[in-house]
Amino acid sequence: MNKFLDRLCSLIAGLALFGIMVLTFLDVSGRKFLSHSIPGSLELTELLMVVVIFGALPLVSRKGEHVLFDSLDGFWPASFVKFQKSLVNLFCSIALLALGWLMISTGIDFAAYGETTAQLKISKAPFIMGMGFMCALAGIVHLILVFNPLREDEESEGGVL
Repeated sequence: MNKFLDRLCSLIAGLALFGIMVLTFLDVSGRKFLSHSIPGSLELTELLMVVVIFGALPLVSRKGEHVLFDSLDGFWPASFVKFQKSLVNLFCSIALLALGWLMISTGIDFAAYGETTAQLKISKAPFIMGMGFMCALAGIVHLILVFNPLREDEESEGGVL
């Protein structure tokens, strides 16, 4: 399951990032050599950035590669630090699951109202729902980490659940 999650998130984020690179190259080349940019390239870049960021979110959570403030951990007993990490993972899980639910319901509303981007008229609903799904997936990862925390050696190497 871990390999599947790694590959899925890496593939989603990697393809979107590659798409941004190709789009930017073609847009800049078109402006320089043909005096025409790609219509809607800013919208496409924004949508692809959403895919990169939220596509990688569960992977970052699973590997413990998010921002971490641990300068006081050396002063506390190991049992307290373990409890603290579990508590933080529980709060992260609740927040991400709630955010995922909110985004998915917003995506459903956007689909019902027909919300689209301004220039290219691309439906916003699949992107909002995808963001919600990835937040919920990251929330599930954090919920698993509550009961199965990363060990110190796993955190420094990009741990495994």
